[in-house]
Amino acid sequence: MARANSVNYLLGTKFHKMAYVEFGNPAAPAVVCVHGLSRNGRDFDPLAEGLADRFHVICPDLPGRGKSDWLPDAMAYQPPSYVVALAHLLAALNKPVAWVGTSLGGICGMMIAAAGNTPITKLVLNDIGPHIPAASLKRIGGTLTTPNERFASLAALEVHLREIYAPFGKLTDKQWAHLARFSARVVADQTGQGAFALHYDPKIAEPVRNTVALDVDMWPLWDMLKMPILAVRGASSDLLLPETFERMQKSGAHGYVVADAGHAPALMDAPAIAAVRAFLLRG
Repeated sequence: MARANSVNYLLGTKFHKMAYVEFGNPAAPAVVCVHGLSRNGRDFDPLAEGLADRFHVICPDLPGRGKSDWLPDAMAYQPPSYVVALAHLLAALNKPVAWVGTSLGGICGMMIAAAGNTPITKLVLNDIGPHIPAASLKRIGGTLTTPNERFASLAALEVHLREIYAPFGKLTDKQWAHLARFSARVVADQTGQGAFALHYDPKIAEPVRNTVALDVDMWPLWDMLKMPILAVRGASSDLLLPETFERMQKSGAHGYVVADAGHAPALMDAPAIAAVRAFLLRG
């Protein structure tokens, strides 16, 4: 059962709220799960439920997503700001943690894991690595909502999610419905009637769209990571390329491939959950 909570963090001259849900016994070893660019912490419900008997699982909504506060400055929607918010969460937890990061959540995880005296003891990187091709960043930016995008029903929003997130893998109807439920916020359409929008600040798209598309090279950051790492790749991912995945494994990371998925595996299927669980439980 998910329990709602939040932490306040200082960014610039103002405190903001970052919401999260948690599962399991707070006295158990902690696992922090951080989602991708346009998602939210409830994506991890199936994984968290699969870990909750042995772990305290914490799944935040990054700033501007889900139930977390939106930021006034669109250009603040970048990894350094997210790391500030997540550092406050880690300070509030005040204990070692394992980290599961999907895409953007993995970038944040690498940044925090490379820091001196980091609390991160294990790192699961879900379809993200030290090299990100510009073409994949451009594609992902094209999936982000516009400020006035509306859906007449939750069913229509689910159809949209099934299209843009097809690379998540072979999800069940129940899982798609779960994603739709937590991806929706109620708004008024142009006629004043009720409608649905995606549950994030449309301004998160601006840093992506206003940045010159170049390959991202984080190998120096990768070389600073000293903890055990599990690299997860969607078999047809256009973001975590095969050669990057292979180099990560050659430098010591464990590897796991999710068949029938691209960028990024949803980690909702039993085999993927079992693989993450086995890695986290490994001594």
